[in-house]
Amino acid sequence: MKTLNDFNFNSKKAIIRVDFNVPLDENFKVTDATRIEAAKPTIDKILSDGGSVILMSHLGRPKGIEAKYSLQHIIATTEEILGRKVQFASDCIGEVAETAAKNLQPGEILLLENLRFYPEEEKGDVEFSKKLAAFGDIYVNDAFGTAHRAHASTTIIAQFFQGAKCFGYLLAKEIESIEKVLKNSEKPVVAILGGSKVSSKITVIENILDKVNHMIIGGGMTFTFVKALGGNIGDSICEDDKLDLAIEILKQAKEKGVQIHIPIDVVAADAFSNSANTQVVDVKHIPDGWQGLDAGPKSLAIFRRIILDSKTILWNGPLGVFEMEKFANGTIALGEYIAESTASGAFSLVGGGDSVAAVKQFGLEPKMSYVSTGGGAMLEMLEGRTLPGIAAILE
Repeated sequence: MKTLNDFNFNSKKAIIRVDFNVPLDENFKVTDATRIEAAKPTIDKILSDGGSVILMSHLGRPKGIEAKYSLQHIIATTEEILGRKVQFASDCIGEVAETAAKNLQPGEILLLENLRFYPEEEKGDVEFSKKLAAFGDIYVNDAFGTAHRAHASTTIIAQFFQGAKCFGYLLAKEIESIEKVLKNSEKPVVAILGGSKVSSKITVIENILDKVNHMIIGGGMTFTFVKALGGNIGDSICEDDKLDLAIEILKQAKEKGVQIHIPIDVVAADAFSNSANTQVVDVKHIPDGWQGLDAGPKSLAIFRRIILDSKTILWNGPLGVFEMEKFANGTIALGEYIAESTASGAFSLVGGGDSVAAVKQFGLEPKMSYVSTGGGAMLEMLEGRTLPGIAAILE
């Protein structure tokens, strides 16, 4: 696996695919700069070698050229984080970009305009990729969040850099962290899978059953399993067409010696609202008109023991509707148990949009071993798929 450390960038122009798809407020100010901060070590290494950097990214889902999706909005934040001036090309290909790239001097940074202003980017167009490739001497992919897409800038471009392509520090760290869970884990291993649907996690569950000792299933998925086992779930969310699948998963787990843990009690509410009435009930006896929206105290006590006994922890998906304060306790407690286990020497990997949002919201991010920057990409790796953006560098 070639990384930045395999190259000296002195007098070289590195064209880097970064993931600067950051959230903006109504005044086009960056509200969360995590992704820009995550790319800094890669950029710093190239500049300190005496190279120059051409950054390419997408922002949002524009339909053609839309000013609100211009990467111009992120220049000030990027300059602040990198501590350097960032030049901007108002196009990502064509004369404007060509001239800016050609005149770029060692130690300088150029940011190209939004790649998705061109439909060719998402189509993986070869000619478009070739135009981007012409700007750089070495191609660096540091965008894990888009590594599962075979787009022009994430995958196709790599074919023009035989022997001169590598992973940036961020992408290398993502691969390493996921492989640490899937291939090189220290036992016991626990996977915590939350979220609303079994259907969205089924491939992950099937792929990691061979690699874990314990699996905690929480969130909305809980109720599909409970109903499949004959419980009364009241008005809780449930995938009725996945009841047989839930039983099959439990059977597979038993055959493989994996212990599956489902909440035994829940915080139930009489409405999907922060102002709803609540009560703690047995997960198998949720009254009609009530729905389970968080894990209960008995469940959390069991989960804590399992997590503190584990050496490797994968967390993907919340235990409850943490966006509402009344139903955030389970997810916060879970995060605190993982932080406690990590402080005692366990390796913890957190990934998936909601889990990442939760650890950030509750100030737990620094207490985890690694927090992934790519939701969909991480899920696909956990499913055992080879991501096209990664394969392109390895070829």
